[in-house]
Amino acid sequence: MSDTATEKRRGAFSSRAVFIMAAIGSAVGLGNIWRFPYVAYEGGGGAFVIPYIVALLVAGLPFLLMDYALGHRFRGSAPLAFARLRRWAEGIGWWQVAICVAIAVYYAAVIAWSVRYTGFSLSKAWGDDPETFLMEDFLQRSPGVSFDIVPGVLVPLALVWLVTIAIMALGVQRGVGRTAAIFIPVLLLAFTALVVQALLLPGAATGLDALFTPNWAALTEPAVWGSALGQIFFSLSVGFGIMITYSSYVGRKNDMTGSGLVVGLSNSGFELLAGIGVFAALGFLAQANDVAVTEVVASGIGLAFVVFPTIISEAPAGSLLGVLFFGSLVLAGITSLVSILEVVISAVRDKFELTRVRATLLVTVPAAVVSLAFFSTSSGLSVLDIVDHFVNQYGILLVAVVSTLAVAWGARALPTLSAHLNKHGSLRLGRWWHVLVGIVIPVALTYVLVQQLLLDLREPYEGYPTWMLAVFGWGVAIVALVFGLIAGRTRWRAGTEVDGYDPERVPEEAA
Repeated sequence: MSDTATEKRRGAFSSRAVFIMAAIGSAVGLGNIWRFPYVAYEGGGGAFVIPYIVALLVAGLPFLLMDYALGHRFRGSAPLAFARLRRWAEGIGWWQVAICVAIAVYYAAVIAWSVRYTGFSLSKAWGDDPETFLMEDFLQRSPGVSFDIVPGVLVPLALVWLVTIAIMALGVQRGVGRTAAIFIPVLLLAFTALVVQALLLPGAATGLDALFTPNWAALTEPAVWGSALGQIFFSLSVGFGIMITYSSYVGRKNDMTGSGLVVGLSNSGFELLAGIGVFAALGFLAQANDVAVTEVVASGIGLAFVVFPTIISEAPAGSLLGVLFFGSLVLAGITSLVSILEVVISAVRDKFELTRVRATLLVTVPAAVVSLAFFSTSSGLSVLDIVDHFVNQYGILLVAVVSTLAVAWGARALPTLSAHLNKHGSLRLGRWWHVLVGIVIPVALTYVLVQQLLLDLREPYEGYPTWMLAVFGWGVAIVALVFGLIAGRTRWRAGTEVDGYDPERVPEEAA
């Protein structure tokens, strides 16, 4: 089947620029805004720049280029690309698909919360106690385990899924590509306005001083280097099929190494921008309450839905600040959710030859039902926290280790993949790339995994009940792996080139 026929069936991005925008949209997500500033602060402030840049150059970008090479050379979803690499490797792609399903069902919930809080910002509905409002009034979190429906979450979550399903049904260019082309510029404008407003707040300089003052002693701690590596991996969207899928939609003559540099540097630039905006706002909060910045620093849900509402309540033009902040979370979240679901939809279409709409409904409707059933309940926050932790640690990082070992040592494909990228790439990949992907990355990721595993075995994660950790933590991570092994054994639809696929004999009419 020629590239033209394949693109007509699978869909394709209309240009390299659209691909880059979509890849940036996937990489720039919630973690850039609410995780990076805290990780940087805890990792030595200004000194954290060193392990962060090292992690980006030594691990993040090399892995990103491996994903690009797999998708671009083998012209398929993650399972099909791995199957065309070596038939025995197909299960790795399905493992990535299962991880994406798990992430999608809870990621949508955080976007739904952000939608509600965008509206809450106008009236500052959380009052004088944002934490109580979040836990009791909004999420209605129960002290024990309860799965009672919370209407205030159910409605926006259903809305997020309806919008996402519509985007996915429109296809690769009209849906995924166009959404990124619109949302990413708007996100950049909105977040830049947020940063400017934060910098004008009294005490902003105190916050920036706390963030950027280097603690050089932190560089002697292995955990700091591990957290830099983890941040790079999670924020670049590498290792779980997204970039393999996206790169399969790009014409054969495109410069993929140059695109990788643009995406990687854009992602890191946005993280730096997020750090400046968040810590400028934290500096204001610290000064307003006459406390040290360290007393108000938080990350994740605590930063977004407790600390920032407090800032919004006390800041001049706080409502505008709130709309910009939570609106940015919505935009960043949607573009990332779309990329996560595209991994699954693309795999299903490749495997079963379904139309775009049928594949979208087959994937998103069950995912939406599960999402609504678990994450619009009073136990939704607890389940989300557990699934997020275990899927990230024992899903994304573990499959990343396995995939690098499979590509580098099992298939011995790094010379072939680097030659493919070098054909039209502006950055030449040589033996240095082989060493980084085949040795440095798996060793470094294994270190991070072992450290986290020892911690989780030493004490229950966040003190949650053992049965919840077993079901929503270890259970979800193990099911994803088992699903990959089983799905990798199933037959492909008739006419799919797998074992005999030769990309070199495919005409290059698609630029």
